[in-house]
Amino acid sequence: MTRYMLSVHSGPAQVQEPMPAEEMQKSWQQIGILEAEMKATGAWVFSGRLHDPDTATVVRLANGEVLTTDGPFVEAREHLGGFYIINADDLDAALALASKVTRVIGAPIEVRPFADFADEPRG
Repeated sequence: MTRYMLSVHSGPAQVQEPMPAEEMQKSWQQIGILEAEMKATGAWVFSGRLHDPDTATVVRLANGEVLTTDGPFVEAREHLGGFYIINADDLDAALALASKVTRVIGAPIEVRPFADFADEPRG
């Protein structure tokens, strides 16, 4: 079984007025049903929703000094809005779950496998 990250990306096309309470509640119910399905099949490991990118702080090394700056690491039209960490038998199974997530959330999903460091040479 391989572990994958399903990244939920948001961009200007997804930025919209706040949902009415009834619509927001329906959306959360759909997400809850999907996550319950993932948990029941053993696919769900962890998920999280992130605050907007303007809440980010970047920590970097510059000339041997650690600096912190406000804002996202990359100025971009799209940003990471949340993620799922899942277990899947193969890429096709991960893509099938990503298809369900994108239908419920309505945002693009990037699917990437985790590197298996057990097989990597250490040096």
